[in-house]
Amino acid sequence: MKTLPPYGRRALVSTSLCAVALWLAAPVMAQGFPSRGLRIVVPFAAGGAGDLTARIVGAELSQSLGQPVTIENRPGAGGVVAANTVARAEPDGHTLFLMSNGTAVTAGLFKSLPYDTVKDFTPVSTLGSFDIAVLVPADSPFKTLGELVAFAKANPNKLNIGSINIGSTQNLAAELFRSSAGIDAQIVPFNGTPALIGALRGKQVDVGVEILGPALAQIQAGAFRALAVTGPKRSKVLPDVPTAVEQGLKGFVASSWNALAAPARTPRDVVMRLNKDINAALALPEVRRKLADLNIDAGGSTPEQAAALLGSDIQRWGGVIRRAGIPQQ
Repeated sequence: MKTLPPYGRRALVSTSLCAVALWLAAPVMAQGFPSRGLRIVVPFAAGGAGDLTARIVGAELSQSLGQPVTIENRPGAGGVVAANTVARAEPDGHTLFLMSNGTAVTAGLFKSLPYDTVKDFTPVSTLGSFDIAVLVPADSPFKTLGELVAFAKANPNKLNIGSINIGSTQNLAAELFRSSAGIDAQIVPFNGTPALIGALRGKQVDVGVEILGPALAQIQAGAFRALAVTGPKRSKVLPDVPTAVEQGLKGFVASSWNALAAPARTPRDVVMRLNKDINAALALPEVRRKLADLNIDAGGSTPEQAAALLGSDIQRWGGVIRRAGIPQQ
C-alpha cells in the first residue's frame, strides 16, 4: 500500500475535518431557526387584503415557530421600498416579503429597480389568490361577455372600460381584455376603487375591471352584474358566473395572488421549514375561513411553484405593458 507524504496526510486530514464540520453544521442551522422574532414586510397599508392576509398567516406562523411575527407596512412606490428592504436583509429567514402579482407588474413598469426581482428573492410559498371581475351596471344591455365584445367590435372606440390607476393589476387586466378580445375601446383610469365603483354606478363608464372582493357587495345588492371572472376557474362566491376563457377569450386569464418570499441565499432548510409551516397554516379550517371572508382562495405551494408563478407573471404583464404602450417609470 502506497504511503502518502506528510503534506498529503495533512491535506487529507484537513479535508476530512472540513467535511465533518460542514456535516455537523447543517442540522444545527435548521435546529437554530428561528432564533428570534420574524417580520413580514408588506408593500401595502394596514387594513387591506394583502395586509390582513399577512397578519392571518403570520399569527399561525408565530404559534408553530415559537417566535413573534410582526407585520411591517411599507406602502407606496409600487412596492419598491418594501421589496428592497427584504432584498437587502440578512438571508436567514427572519425577514420575509409579502410578494404579489404587483411585484411582477413592477418588474416591467420601472426602468430600473434597486434589486433584481428574480435573483434577489427566494419565493417560499403562495398564500392565496383572488379574482378579478368584468362588471357592468345591473341595468346594462350587456348580459354576457360575448354581447359586450360583439358591441365593441361593431362600434370601435365607443366602449369605455373603467379601471383603477395606470399600471395597476386591474388596469393591466383591462388592457389584457382589450387585446384578448381584439377590440378598440377606451380604458379610463380612476384614482382608486371607490372612484371606479362610483363611476360605474353613475354610468360614466360602460364596464369596469376590478378585483372582485371590493365590488362583491355591489353585486350582491343588485347594483352590478358580473359578466365574467378572469381567473383560471370560477369564483367560489359567484359559482354561476363563467370565466372569460369559458366565454371564448382564451388569452384573458388574470388573477391576483399573494406569496411570501425570503431574501436570496436563504438556506434551503430554512426555506423548507417556513414552507412546511405556511402550508400547514393554510390548511387550517379557521385560516381558510378568515381568508375566504376576504374573498381570498387560500392555497400554498412549493418554493419552485411560487417562483414559476412569479416568472410567468413577469413575462405576461411585461408583454401587456409593452403592447399597451405604457411608459416605464
